[in-house]
Amino acid sequence: MTIVSISLSKDLLDDLNKLRKRLGFTGRSEIIRASVRTMLSEEKKKEDLIGDIHALFLVTHDEKSDDEINNMRHTYDKLITTHLHNKIDRDRCLEIFVLKGNANQIRGMNKLFQSNKKMDNVKLIAM
Repeated sequence: MTIVSISLSKDLLDDLNKLRKRLGFTGRSEIIRASVRTMLSEEKKKEDLIGDIHALFLVTHDEKSDDEINNMRHTYDKLITTHLHNKIDRDRCLEIFVLKGNANQIRGMNKLFQSNKKMDNVKLIAM
């Protein structure tokens, strides 16, 4: 197997170690390999989407990123049928988007949010 080095913040490493223990993985490499396999599988399913689709798009982020969310959201206004903004704790927010439109454009929206380091979680659920 090829060895790959990664850098993780202390908080992320602590969370990884807790998750590893809770899920019963024997080591960090094992849980990271499983995580990569899961992400690859999810991305493959997104790539297979074609034509017009309906989707649910969930984003959690720091409250300081609200303006940035609005700017990114406006790029995809034509896809958004419903948008809900909810504060989930002191300084974190949840965005819920109901989308309808071309699968390629929806993937583009997902990619834009997912590649933004200020987003805590990004989840696309296509129907």
